[in-house]
Amino acid sequence: MIILRTSRFFPEEDDVKQMQDAYAGDNLKANEMLFRRVELEDAVSAHLLAAERAAEIGFGRYIISATSPFSKEDLAELRTNTPGVLKKYFPDYEEIFERRNWKMLPQIDRVYVNQKAREELGWQPKYDFRYVLDCIKRGKSIKSKLAGAVGAKGYHPLRFAKGFLW
Repeated sequence: MIILRTSRFFPEEDDVKQMQDAYAGDNLKANEMLFRRVELEDAVSAHLLAAERAAEIGFGRYIISATSPFSKEDLAELRTNTPGVLKKYFPDYEEIFERRNWKMLPQIDRVYVNQKAREELGWQPKYDFRYVLDCIKRGKSIKSKLAGAVGAKGYHPLRFAKGFLW
């Protein structure tokens, strides 16, 4: 049995109103590529690979998230100064974000690490924060073609039926 713990990949706006008010949708999604988002195309490729390799692996539990640039040594400072840490890895990010009037999160409280999925499944995600920055530089969408084709469906209203919430 293969268990994939998949990061956020949905195109809808964040479900927290405070985040919607503070960040444009793509701005927040770009920021999340550093620590808790995966591009839809990468999520699909991980699922296909897991299905293909399940019999060989037997049991495995994997985090499916964009590859984070951060190391364990960065974690304490990420909680207080994410922009400062980010400059070490992407010195051009501020200039690129300015083009869209975007801003970076002041702090990151967790980082999802996909190393085990890359090593054991052989999964190679294509999309990460560098990809996002390069898309912005070229004036392209930060979404994969698959994500663009699927589009956003929006959140559905909650309905009660026969005692179940669905």
